[in-house]
Amino acid sequence: MDLFSFGEESQPRARLLADRMRPESLDEYIGQEHIVGPGKLLRRAIEGDAVTSILLFGPPGSGKTTLAHIISKRTEGDFVRLNAVDASVKDVRDVIEQAERNKSMYGRKTILFLDEVHRFNSARQDALLPAVEKGIIVFIGATTENPYHSVNGALLSRSTLFRLNALTKEHSLLAMRRALADPAKGLAFMKLRVEEEALAHIAAMANGDIRRALTALELAAVTTPSEPDGSVVVTLEIAEESIRQPTVQADESTQYDVLSAFHKSIRGSSDAALYWFLYAVEKLGMDPMTFLRRLTVACSEDIGLANPQAMVQAVSAMEAYHRIGWPEAKYIVAQAILFAVESPKSNAVAVAIGKIMASFEETKSAEVPLHLRDGHYGGAKKLGHVGYRYPHDYPGHYVEQQYLPDKLKDRSFYEATAQGMEDRIRQNQDKRKRTKARGDS
Repeated sequence: MDLFSFGEESQPRARLLADRMRPESLDEYIGQEHIVGPGKLLRRAIEGDAVTSILLFGPPGSGKTTLAHIISKRTEGDFVRLNAVDASVKDVRDVIEQAERNKSMYGRKTILFLDEVHRFNSARQDALLPAVEKGIIVFIGATTENPYHSVNGALLSRSTLFRLNALTKEHSLLAMRRALADPAKGLAFMKLRVEEEALAHIAAMANGDIRRALTALELAAVTTPSEPDGSVVVTLEIAEESIRQPTVQADESTQYDVLSAFHKSIRGSSDAALYWFLYAVEKLGMDPMTFLRRLTVACSEDIGLANPQAMVQAVSAMEAYHRIGWPEAKYIVAQAILFAVESPKSNAVAVAIGKIMASFEETKSAEVPLHLRDGHYGGAKKLGHVGYRYPHDYPGHYVEQQYLPDKLKDRSFYEATAQGMEDRIRQNQDKRKRTKARGDS
C-alpha cells in the first residue's frame, strides 16, 4: 500500500508541475548531500531497503516528504502515510494492527511515515512506542520544529535523527532548469523561453522552496499569452507577478532560535542584535516585550557593573514601549539595544551567582556570625550578638571584618573585571584585600 500514488498516470499534465517533477530516486533528489550523498548512511539504507526508524528535521521545502516518497518507491514492504494534523490514535492503531498481521502472516514489514509529527500530542506519540520498540513498524517522522522540543524523548531515542538544511536559490534554479528540459513531466512540451533574470528572480523569492519555485514557473508559463509564432516568453516582469514575497512562518522552535541569536548577538554585534530583533518583530510577528525582557536580563548577565547605565536604558525602553506602543517605540528600543551591545562587557555578576549557588551544595546550611545578628533587643549582648563594627566610623568607610558564614569566611564570589566602570570596583576590591592582608599579618 503506497499512499503516495496519484492515480492520474494517464493524465500526467493534470497534476501540478511540482508534483510531476517530484524525484522518484535519489539520483533525481536535489540537495542534502550531507545525508544522502554517495556513501552516506541514509543513502545506503534507502538503496538497500534497510531503513530503520528515523526522524527528518528541517525547514519547509527542504525535501523531507520527497525523501519519504523515494523510500516508498524503494521498499518492498508496505508504506503508509499519515498526517499528524488529522490522524487520530485510532488511525495509528489501525496501521499497527495491519502491520502486525502483515508481519506474522507474510513476514512483510510496514513503514509508517508520519508527516508533521510535532503536531501529534504526547498521547498519540505514546501510541506508537510499543510498535516501534517491537519492530512491528518502521517509523519515519517529519517535522519542521526542533524534535527535542516537540517529540517525546522515548520516541526520539528510538529513532535516528537526520537534519535537513534549508535549500538555496541554486537548488531552485536546478529544479526549474530540469522542468524546462523535461518533455514528459516538465514544460519542454511547450514552446517556452524563460529569461535568465526571470529564473533568478523566482529562485531568489522562493527562498529555497523548490515546490514554490516550480509552482511560480508553471503559473508564469501557462498564463502568459503566446507570441504570433506560438512561443511563450516569460520575462522578469511576468516572473515578478507570478511569485510574491513569502510569508515567514515562525514555529515555536524558530522563535527560540531567533531569541537565542538576539541574546548572543548582544555580546558581540550591534548589527546582528538589531537585525534579529527587527526580523522577529516585523517578519515573524513576535512580541517586542519578549526581546525587551531578554535585553534587560543581558544588561545584568553580560554587562553588569561594567556599565550600569545599560540596565537603565533597557528598563526605560520597556517603559517607553508600554506608554508609546509599536511601531513608534522601535527607535527607543533600538537605542537601548545598541547601547547594550556597545557597552563594555562583564559576566562577573553571573559568575558570582553561579559560585554562590554551587556553595549551597557544599555547605548545606549556614550560620549567621554572631556579630551580624540582630542586636536591637534587650538581652542581645548576653547572647553574644556583639562585635559588629560600623564601617562609616572608619577611614574610607570600610573596616575589615567577617561577613560570610564560618565555613565560607575566606571565599571570594564576586570578582570585578577591568571592564568599564567595573575597573573602579576591582581597584576597590584590591584595596580591601591589601587591608585584610595587613590585618592578618
